[in-house]
Amino acid sequence: MTATIEPTTEPAASAPAPRAAARSRRRPQKGVSLGGIALRMPFWVLTSALAIIFLYPLIWTAVSSVAPLPGTNQTDGWGFGNYVTLANYQDGILQYIGNSVFVSLLTVVLTLGISLLGGYAFARFDFRGKNVLFLATIAILMVPYATLLIPLYVLLNLVGLSNSLVGVALVLTMFQLPFSTFMMRIAFESIPRELDEAGMVDGCNSWTVLWKVLVPAVKPGLITVGLFAFLAAWNDFMAPLILINDSARMTLPLAISNLRGQVQGVVDYGATEAGVVVLALPCIVLFLILQRHYVRGFMSGAFKG
Repeated sequence: MTATIEPTTEPAASAPAPRAAARSRRRPQKGVSLGGIALRMPFWVLTSALAIIFLYPLIWTAVSSVAPLPGTNQTDGWGFGNYVTLANYQDGILQYIGNSVFVSLLTVVLTLGISLLGGYAFARFDFRGKNVLFLATIAILMVPYATLLIPLYVLLNLVGLSNSLVGVALVLTMFQLPFSTFMMRIAFESIPRELDEAGMVDGCNSWTVLWKVLVPAVKPGLITVGLFAFLAAWNDFMAPLILINDSARMTLPLAISNLRGQVQGVVDYGATEAGVVVLALPCIVLFLILQRHYVRGFMSGAFKG
């Protein structure tokens, strides 16, 4: 005889319904505790205070440049009379903006090119006297800026670059190279050497590895160096003051300084404030656009991969 066993159905273990589980997953998290707010409050207060301290002079200057002020070209109501005065000053504000743009861009190009090659050499090659040469390069930072301008003026006069925008750009590049080379060495050292070796295995030489492999990897460092060089060249006053004699070749900071006391020592505050706004606007825009790369460039050497 064959015994037949009828299947028995046992009740399944109780489990939460799918909808109930989904509702439990979508349940909002608890709000921020009072303790967390209390811990973050000093940070919020400090950052807000710093923001007010740094932004208030810029906002005050921008408002004052269009506000009515006795002794300026904008005496009745709000308007852009001070900017008209600035635009018509001597050779015109566009001439001085063009001079500053030329000096700044040439300084950026020279600084990026030289510091890129210098940082690559210091980071990737071993040669006799490397550390001594690097320390000598960094030591330029300890030399006071103003003490070198007169000897540099004499040297530029010997080579025919006195009273020249190219000479100003060369001087500014020289003062930017120590810090820029230091930054680029850190950026290259943060890149693993395995990338170089992989490029060499694929048939690349040192130049090909640099341009096709390493340059894209150190892009944040290049942007940081370029931004620093542009801001330093755009806002520099001492080098054009010593090296430039022709009014048509003045840069924007020098022109604004001369505008400040153009009429028998009487200061035209309205036009001066308008010039400060024109001078500061490109720096603010560039920093806001490149802020993410700027921070990444500074952090590139914090952790070496």
